[in-house]
Amino acid sequence: MGRGFLILSLLVFLPDVRCWGFLQCAARETHWRIFSRQSEYEDYESYSRCLTPKQAMNSVLRERNEYAIVDGESFSQRIARVIRGVFRRQKTKKPGKLVLLLNGESTWNANHTFTGWEDPPLTDKGKLICQHAARILIAEGIQPDIVYTSKLKRAIQSVQAILDEMDAWFIPVVKTYRLNARMYGAVQGLSKQQTAERLGANVVQAWRNTLKARPPPLLRSDPASPAHDRRYGSLSKDEIPEHESIFDCHERARALWSHRIQQDIAVGHTVLVVAHRDALRGIMKEIDGISDSMILNVTMPVGVPLLYQFDSSIQAITGDGVNSPSASSAVYLDGGKKDHLVSALANYNNWRMQFDAGPSRRTLNAATTVERALWQLRQDEQLASQIIFHTTRTSFDDSEQGDRWVDDPIEADDFEFFSESDSTMDGQSVCNMAIPNVLPIPSTKDASTSDPVVVFVRHGRTPHNNMGLFTGFQDPPLAAEGIQDARRAGQLLKRHGFDFDVVYTSQLTRTIQTSTFILEELGTLWVPMVKSWRLNERMYGALTGKSKRMIENEYGKDQLLKWRRGFKIRPPEVSSFSPDYPGNDERRIRHITDIRISWTESIARSLESRKLVLHRKFPKSESLYDCMQRTIPFYTGRILPEAVAKQKRVLIAGHENAIRGILMHLCDIPEEAMQQLHIPNGVPLVYSVKGKCISLLDDAQAHQDELPVTNVSDFGPAAKYLFKPCELDDEFFADINGMPEKELSRR
Repeated sequence: MGRGFLILSLLVFLPDVRCWGFLQCAARETHWRIFSRQSEYEDYESYSRCLTPKQAMNSVLRERNEYAIVDGESFSQRIARVIRGVFRRQKTKKPGKLVLLLNGESTWNANHTFTGWEDPPLTDKGKLICQHAARILIAEGIQPDIVYTSKLKRAIQSVQAILDEMDAWFIPVVKTYRLNARMYGAVQGLSKQQTAERLGANVVQAWRNTLKARPPPLLRSDPASPAHDRRYGSLSKDEIPEHESIFDCHERARALWSHRIQQDIAVGHTVLVVAHRDALRGIMKEIDGISDSMILNVTMPVGVPLLYQFDSSIQAITGDGVNSPSASSAVYLDGGKKDHLVSALANYNNWRMQFDAGPSRRTLNAATTVERALWQLRQDEQLASQIIFHTTRTSFDDSEQGDRWVDDPIEADDFEFFSESDSTMDGQSVCNMAIPNVLPIPSTKDASTSDPVVVFVRHGRTPHNNMGLFTGFQDPPLAAEGIQDARRAGQLLKRHGFDFDVVYTSQLTRTIQTSTFILEELGTLWVPMVKSWRLNERMYGALTGKSKRMIENEYGKDQLLKWRRGFKIRPPEVSSFSPDYPGNDERRIRHITDIRISWTESIARSLESRKLVLHRKFPKSESLYDCMQRTIPFYTGRILPEAVAKQKRVLIAGHENAIRGILMHLCDIPEEAMQQLHIPNGVPLVYSVKGKCISLLDDAQAHQDELPVTNVSDFGPAAKYLFKPCELDDEFFADINGMPEKELSRR
């Protein structure tokens, strides 16, 4: 008995060696129960349960599967990587950097409420703080390669504000519960001051400032428990805490550092982590080896990025000590000017007016000469219309309503040509004979809203759409009308009870913003979002950024018609030295590894830089056929097996030509009809995996609000191929046979 007691005591005071973690945890728990002194908060004080290193690694890797397409390699890519490692000695890459940033202020922070895993949004002040942090990163020349954040809205919105300010929406973002705030149990949602008054300031301070004290638990049987939240559905019951100490929060963040972030840094990636205070301190504790007694003294100032640099063995390089937190080797990137931010935020309304980077202002500043001229010309025409016709409704409003879907110069004017050349029946156009499947608004959430589906949404309108410019790989943000398109789509999906398990978008800002606004309306910003260049718009080559009239004047009307109506005819290629050539966008090409090497480009760029440069064969121009050769394989080879086949509900926010390609595959649309198919902006197209058909959603609210209502004519003459009757399977007939007559008549 005495020997066992001695071993138990030694285990408690041994250094925190990871391979002994599980034994230490059990020993510490027992030791605390035996020796702890009675206190007013004894019931809430306990040591964290631990995972063995293998258990922690498996837990992190299991969660990583949600982002398989972000990190995944094909079998051939794995083989090639192994062969290169065996037969070619490569120089060790310089390790990347790590930037830690505290999320912005939430509405609950502002009123001093215990927040934990509850999900309030950012305040306007919080967004400004994040924009300020983004400007610091820009000024320091730091461009993240990947971002990690929590599954809580305030952290995700912080990331969105940063990426928007940096014009870097294309950067992969990994959302993980391991970076969530500390779980405050039953006190979540309670005022800090009132809780201290009722239970005692010493008790509350123990929860907040003691490493291993836990607040009262929120039982998993409670409806407010995160165990009932769909965002944590992939976690086991043991992984969803009822309450946490600061140490518990450190431990789950530590596992993410050890098994994911550290690997990214080792291969040269710069990693940005935007999360909550205790999760960030857990990462710092592991990197710097900060003791338990010192970690609570480490401060994380709001709006100030914290930079770590590493040597070849991924050991942190000590900073200057002047602009560093206590006991840490990191460096504040504000140069010790934290007081500047505090003084600016004291009058943040004026600060916002002076420095706000809203979409309209940024779009105007980033516009080319052509875009600015067309924008100003449109304003002149609207003013002239008001003066000449003396109407209260401007031409801009007419365009917003009447031309709601006619915003793509490549297709809109061709509908009449194709309709006249198409066959007719009984004097009616075949287009008008198409009858779309329309899903009614469910009175309750039934099985139909939970079946696996793929929902396609074309991005909202952009300034290029409104000005009639060929956009292609250019990257304008959404216009104000486009934001409305996206929000209406999200509201429509919400009324029909839809939710999603994964979102796929292109690398272009307009689709990422569209999916973001949709998820925001659905209240599911935490859903994984996979960004791939294979869903990008068609590359228009030398036509990029030009209007139809400009192209007619340069190439002639006949040649323009060939490019517009031909399925395999490519526009003129853009030059390798053009800013419109995708291979010259150094920020984006780092995220593209699934294009073969172009030896011509590699030789030219190697000679220019006087060192070996391997350059990939990015498209310089694409026909509609070329665009489909990358979108259809991406759907069949990645989205289908990794999401649809696993019964996940998928949202694809894309571009017209990218969506066309996938619909061509799903709906057997002949290639001669592809140019006749128009995809309206912001209209959800619901593909039933079981019924193998496309349906629209009943938009009764649009009728009520007198908004434009989608109908079959909006999809062009090829709508007859898109809207076909759904297939009825054996399950449907089984349901019908067992259904009461009254219910059958209702259906």
